[in-house]
Amino acid sequence: MLTLDNLDKVYRTGTFGTSDLHAVRQVSLDVQRGEVVSLIGESGSGKSTIGKMVLHLLDSSGGTMTFDGRDVTKLGFRARREYYRKVQGVFQDPFSSFNPIYKVDRTFETLRRSYFPRVTGSEWRSRLDDALAAVTLEPDDILGKFPHQLSGGQLQRLLIARALLLDIELLVADEIISMLDASTRIDVLNLLGELKGRGLGILFVTHDLSLGNYVSDRVVILYKGRVVERGETSAVFDDPLHPYTRDLLASVPHLDRTWDEVEAEEAERTQRLAGRCLYHEAITAQGRSLGEEADAADGVPDGVGLVEYAPGHFVGCFRKAAEEKCPAAT
Repeated sequence: MLTLDNLDKVYRTGTFGTSDLHAVRQVSLDVQRGEVVSLIGESGSGKSTIGKMVLHLLDSSGGTMTFDGRDVTKLGFRARREYYRKVQGVFQDPFSSFNPIYKVDRTFETLRRSYFPRVTGSEWRSRLDDALAAVTLEPDDILGKFPHQLSGGQLQRLLIARALLLDIELLVADEIISMLDASTRIDVLNLLGELKGRGLGILFVTHDLSLGNYVSDRVVILYKGRVVERGETSAVFDDPLHPYTRDLLASVPHLDRTWDEVEAEEAERTQRLAGRCLYHEAITAQGRSLGEEADAADGVPDGVGLVEYAPGHFVGCFRKAAEEKCPAAT
């Protein structure tokens, strides 16, 4: 459904825009119908930037993006309008998505005027009631109220209901539960699971590994704008290959194991992979040399490419930054 191929984002910074900030570096991934793909990484890793490029809130600097086989890398006003019939986003702060001086009804009325001008009032109310029911909201409890009269969880579900009214195929969920309390979080996550079951594709942006593990079919691990590892959730979480992925997982408290047990497991994995780079080992096994020459043969800069180390489990160069030396190239 959605495919990103070597997507780039470069910002011009410094005095008179003389410097470049490479926020996203040649990111490739796909999202299919009926699955959740999580973008996971710390703050500044490029997660939200990718989500905004998918939503055309930011223009990409390079690479391509296709949706249902159609190139949607650059879209004009009319084409973007049609694109939003199929692709919508929900963001971290639900309160900022509503104008505080208007009742929430206005959000839906604006949608009706823009996309369904010929729908009668009674038919629209029926559609609206169905969309609210799908996100477990009662119309009488929601409509006619101002945003400040509703909870964050209610507002977040209202935004999802708005997307459902368009009969979308892809939802970009950017840190949508980070501002919600624990009791509300599980409701929103379970709602995403129900929507996935109906065939909706979801790009789930999060820094929380436990949430990615709970909701995702596949995960993409980002570090400084690069994909360092991706694959099925169970494969990546059960056997993390890249040092950055291992660092992330080691930082998460475990309820089923003590800290000493986690430390011992990580020490064993670190010893097993010490001085190795699975990426360069794999491309060497395919008959290519180490370092920049090997990566150049793939048409990608050093350390950006991925290899399939195990079925469906991809890993990049073990260096964490472009200036670091690859352990396999010593």
